[in-house]
Amino acid sequence: MNIVDSCGWLEYFADGPNADFFSPAIEDIPNLIIPSISLYEVFKRILQQRNEGDALQAIAVMAQGKVIELDAPLALNAAKLSAEHGLPMADSIILATSRSFDAVLWTQDSNFKNIEGVRYIEKVLL
Repeated sequence: MNIVDSCGWLEYFADGPNADFFSPAIEDIPNLIIPSISLYEVFKRILQQRNEGDALQAIAVMAQGKVIELDAPLALNAAKLSAEHGLPMADSIILATSRSFDAVLWTQDSNFKNIEGVRYIEKVLL
């Protein structure tokens, strides 16, 4: 199972320098898990940078995977991970979701750099 962090989705949709790193996880739809908070983050960013139509198209692509809602047990696990690793709320929810499904978390967010179960690539700055 795979989870792609929101920054990875944005990189993929923008065909950024690290898009090829995220492609295998994103394109393996039967094994793709989508934390609902990722829908929020990606929709918001694309809405801000482009328009609502583009944002909805991106969400339609993401929703091909299995979308996981935030429930109470997942929220509590995320809070523990946030405290343990010093992660912001959204990052801790994404990590908790990946752990609950024994999924690999793909990211270029340095907050995850040395965390077990994470495939990290350094973000390329243009």
